[in-house]
Amino acid sequence: MLPPVARRFVAGESAASVLDHARRENDRGVGVICNLLGEHHRERASADADTVAYERLVADIGASDLRACISVKPSQLGLSVDEDVFRANLARVVAAGADHGVFVWVDMEDHTTVDATLDTFEEYVRDNDGGMGLCLQSNLRRTAGDLERLADCPGKVRLVKGAYDPPESVAYGEQSQVDDAYREDLAFMFREFDDGVAVGSHDPEMLTLAADLHAKHGTPYEVQMLMGVRERAQYDLAGACDVWQYAPYGTSWPAYFWRRVRERKGNALFALRAIAGG
Repeated sequence: MLPPVARRFVAGESAASVLDHARRENDRGVGVICNLLGEHHRERASADADTVAYERLVADIGASDLRACISVKPSQLGLSVDEDVFRANLARVVAAGADHGVFVWVDMEDHTTVDATLDTFEEYVRDNDGGMGLCLQSNLRRTAGDLERLADCPGKVRLVKGAYDPPESVAYGEQSQVDDAYREDLAFMFREFDDGVAVGSHDPEMLTLAADLHAKHGTPYEVQMLMGVRERAQYDLAGACDVWQYAPYGTSWPAYFWRRVRERKGNALFALRAIAGG
């Protein structure tokens, strides 16, 4: 059972719980990106099982009136087993999304997975004429070139600063460098992307920049934030632009929960107060 202390960051352990969460967030004007927790599967059986779970979730979303979609991790669908396993399982999820009218996001993991993830996404999004989105990380030096490659693709790109810790040979080492790269990448996307821009950030400066770029270029955009992080800002922004909340669920919640807690002092204080009952 999911303890109360984790409920700020995790929507529950079951698909029903994340759909209930999506309904509540929809009532506040926020869409929900549902993510089944679990990654780095080393056996095909585990990757296949999560693929089936996503197919069922997509069918449930498609049968509802919810403003919801899904986001999958490559290593969850089998990239850590074999690239062909990932490609086969992602094809199944994408086909389910197309059948039920549900958008499918593909998360980006560490820098060693970028080529396989990008190649597979580009092939499938072109074959399906959209209906998919991909996450790119501005802390990687290669991302400006990857954005140029995807500029004429259907589908969407979610731009984030990057949560992994790649070596400096492939990534910017200073936060100021990452921020500068994010600004440049965002400006490029608003100039060149026709299908819209997904701004994956909690940084008020970057959100202001996105609004300014939208006013300048007219490019449609959405803001994506994590469940449990700056939720009041999410609801406030929903009156001005399209806002989506990334909501994880599933029994593999402990590692994700403690990662969120360690990221910010405020999250750690929240967890400590909850554990202490204060």
